Amino acid sequence: MEDNSNVVLMKGNEAIAHAAIRCGCDGYFGYPITPQSEVLETLAQLKPWETTGMVVLQAESEIASINMLYGGGGTGKKVLTSSSSPGVALMQEGITYMAGAEVPCVIVSVQRGGPGLGTIQPSQSDYNQSTRGGGNGDYNTIVLAPNSVQEMADFVDLAFTLAFRYRNPAMILSDGVIGQMMEKVVLPPQKPRRTEEEIAKECPWAANGHGLKSRKPNYITSLELDSAVMEQRNIALQKKYAECAEKEVRYEEIQCDDAEYLIVAFGSASRISRKAMDMLRAQGVKVGLFRPITLWPFPTKRLKELSKRVKGMLVMEINAGQMVFDVRAAVEYSIPVEHFGRLGGIVPSPDEIVDAVNKMRK
Repeated sequence: MEDNSNVVLMKGNEAIAHAAIRCGCDGYFGYPITPQSEVLETLAQLKPWETTGMVVLQAESEIASINMLYGGGGTGKKVLTSSSSPGVALMQEGITYMAGAEVPCVIVSVQRGGPGLGTIQPSQSDYNQSTRGGGNGDYNTIVLAPNSVQEMADFVDLAFTLAFRYRNPAMILSDGVIGQMMEKVVLPPQKPRRTEEEIAKECPWAANGHGLKSRKPNYITSLELDSAVMEQRNIALQKKYAECAEKEVRYEEIQCDDAEYLIVAFGSASRISRKAMDMLRAQGVKVGLFRPITLWPFPTKRLKELSKRVKGMLVMEINAGQMVFDVRAAVEYSIPVEHFGRLGGIVPSPDEIVDAVNKMRK
């Protein structure tokens, strides 16, 4: 008999909050914005400062939030924020500072439609903002794209692991569908927060004041006035990003072995696309689904391999076409790549995707 004692029903945003506490997060700093406000609200309800000692603070703005992460992450602490599209746009300066200073943190972005303030309805139009850095300079943010409430919970610990492994900001790029929908989820086991001694040992780079008698003080900064030194720092960053791109690519393939056509989709769009794939298979059309889980690093190599076995790809996104450029670059225009999306926060139906695939086949 299946043990359901650890299975709970909750929203994706709520799963983020529970998982943050359970993975030993030291601090959350954020500001309310639809459709992600439940992250902060759930943390306020759970009161982890009384159980694990985790700090939870509503900052005065998104700009304040990301700079609080800069300070907390700079001491080697596990720090987290969450926001939605316009709020994450405000955080871009802080994110590039943290990338330049090699400060780890986790940012949860629950996307909504834009441009500008746009709508509170779900969208995927922040793909470029997330995977292309978003701020100034040559840097990358590690980007994970969940497509379920379970992955919202699972990816918090994974994001922290990658952020500290590469000393880099990591982002969980969700959207209003996954953030607001309710599903069964198994929450991760409770981890203790690291002690100050453990942080000092695991993060010798941190500006935490430890060991000043045995080493020189640590400085956390992205500023370097000597251009020659700055060039070497950038070379080191690019080497780190190349290592991450080699080792950390994640994706899911569904019925791709015999597929003649592929739908490529991430996040909530992949859920709708899977239904469309089933409908097409019922019509006798051999369609597979390829879901990038890491949007950066992007699974370029695997897509290129698959492109040699299929007749065409349809990229399904809830935007005007952003990931499609990474797909086209991966297949080097060796096969037709079409795009279908909906704009302004309108979520497509499986029937629309079926029609788009059939048009591509013709």
